[in-house]
Parts: sequence; C-alpha cells; structure tokens
Amino acid sequence: MAISLSAMAFGTSVPSFSYFKARNLENPSFLCISQTPFCFNSLFSLQNSYGSSQRPLSRKSCRVRATLLQENEEEVVVEKSFAPKSFPSKVGGGSNGEPPDDSSPNGLEKWVVKVEQSINIFLTDSVIKILDTLYHDRNYARFFVLETIARVPYFAFISVLHMYESFGWWRRADYLKVHFAESWNEMHHLLIMEELGGNAWWFDRFLAQHVAVFYYFMTVLMYALSPRMAYHFSECVENHAYETYDKFIKEQGEELKKLPAPKIAVSYYTGGDLYLFDEFQTSREPNTRRPKIDNLYDVFMNIRDDEAEHCKTMKACQTHGSLRSPHTDPFPESEDDSGCPVPQADCVGIVDCIKKSVADPQVIRK
Repeated sequence: MAISLSAMAFGTSVPSFSYFKARNLENPSFLCISQTPFCFNSLFSLQNSYGSSQRPLSRKSCRVRATLLQENEEEVVVEKSFAPKSFPSKVGGGSNGEPPDDSSPNGLEKWVVKVEQSINIFLTDSVIKILDTLYHDRNYARFFVLETIARVPYFAFISVLHMYESFGWWRRADYLKVHFAESWNEMHHLLIMEELGGNAWWFDRFLAQHVAVFYYFMTVLMYALSPRMAYHFSECVENHAYETYDKFIKEQGEELKKLPAPKIAVSYYTGGDLYLFDEFQTSREPNTRRPKIDNLYDVFMNIRDDEAEHCKTMKACQTHGSLRSPHTDPFPESEDDSGCPVPQADCVGIVDCIKKSVADPQVIRK
C-alpha cells in the first residue's frame, strides 16, 4: 500500500533527502511535504498547441535521478518525520519553518501549500485516532481496514486521469501505469490480510467498505482540484501504514518467524511475472528488489517495505511532471502514445489551468 511519485516546460527544485535505514529505525516516521510547481501554460492554449513539438521533462534526466537514489540506498528508506502545520527548517534551503524559496513562485502559493498540508495532517491524525481506539488489540483486522482504504486513492487518480483523456484535455500515460501498479500491490496486501482472517467480523467489513466509498469521492474531488494535495494526503496515509507495520514487526517478530506465509503472498512476491511489482517502485531500477518469503515475518517485512516505496512515489508525484515509469525507455525517439496524440497541458488540475489562464492572458493567443 500505505506517493514519483506530466508537463512540457517547467522548472522545479530537487530537495535534499535525509534517509534512514528502515529496519534499524527506532522511532519510525516520515516527512510529508509537497513540491510546488512553477508556472505553466493555460489549458485554454491547447487548441493552438495540439501539434506542438514540446515534450515533457526528458526521461533521461528522470532515469538519472532514479539511478542516483538506487546507488545511495541498500535498503528501503524513507524521509524523516514532519512537523504538523510547518515546513522543516532545512529542506532545500528553507529556514524558520518556511518552504524553500525556489519551491513556489510567490507567498500566496506557499500559504496554499501550508493550508493543504495542514488539512491533510489533521485528517490523517483523526483517522489514526479512530483506528487506535477500535483496533488497539486486533492487528489483522486493523490491517484489513487499512488496506481496504489505502487502495482507494489510486483508483481515484486513474478515474480523474481517464476523465481528462476522455475530454481530450491531456494524457498522462506513465501516471496511469504507475498508479495501476500501486493499486495492484495494495490489492495483494488486502488479499493477504483476508487470508489471515482480518475480515472475519462483519463490523470490520462494513466499516472498511463504507469509509472506502466516501474516501474515493473525496479523493476524486481533491485530485481534480489539486493533485499536489491529493498526492500529499496519500503520502501521509502511506507513512502511517509503514509505521503501523514496522511497530507490529518489532513487537511480534519472533512469533511471526514461527508461522507459515500465506499462499497468496508467496505467489505475489516470488511469482514469475514481477513487472507490476517493479512498476510502482519508481525510485528503483527494475529487477533490483526480489523479496524472499520463508515465513510470515518475511511477508510483513515486504509489506512494510512496499509502503515505504509507495511513500517515495507519492512524494515524487508532488513535483509536477516528475513521475516516470521505471520501465519507460530513457532515450525515446518518440512518445509512447504518439500514434494517438492528445494535447499535453502544462498545468496540474482544473483549478491550476483556470488560474494560469487568468494570470497570463497572453497564453490564450499563443
């Protein structure tokens, strides 16, 4: 489960990452912080730029970044903890709890980012308190509820992206691939929890399914208005999932080593076709992570590490246009979807497109 995780012409900053080794972590927590995009052209300029030769950020550059991340990490790693309603003081050069100067075009944008993150943190903390109250001594049931809910954002992202494509606005081919792979991974987490009996109680199924329906429509609306906020919210959810599994492993590790692994876990993690398993891990090169499954301890270790990879992908997605499929050709001669061209908008949502068209009316005449 519980993330980079396309634009044509944009500028952005790459924050410095402070990592820690996941398995040696004594107090696991992560940094939820979004990357703010620079200005882009208006949605209303699409009809004049339909055949434009502009292209998104080169895949070569993105592949280089993924390679550097892989060279610097031996285990699954994630960012350190975030402070609610504030930015870390030394991420990308910022100070006094403010976001980096080059991460936002103006003060209003910085304020908007703070508001988005504060809302997400509040929502996440509220849900965590409810789960802690209902499931303080029922781990598998908690995991079942968590995995049922955690799959939902990826369905919502794909739904909105398909809507944009159906309207002829823009296409995000790599985003669709990665988000589907993420949902496929989360689905297998859910199947594992079901095989372990996490869905035995009617109340747990009722709660998880109804929260998931509400969460879906909330995420669709949030993603259509502000993809950055939606991705940050998902990052916070994935952070909580990592922490939950990490705590469980530390408390129950010795017992888990004595129990057999569920068949669905063995099939998913050691099966012959691991294309989709590699696809959602956008900070890694394909074929670089191949789990072992000898017992139930290994299963939960791999689920925990999956959540860390989701978190990194959701973080990357908050930087507009930075997400690329790990399987994408780094030196393409043409776009993957060139046979059926759809204009690529230089904005990241309906609100962003309207805002840019108002702020730069010259764009309409381009």
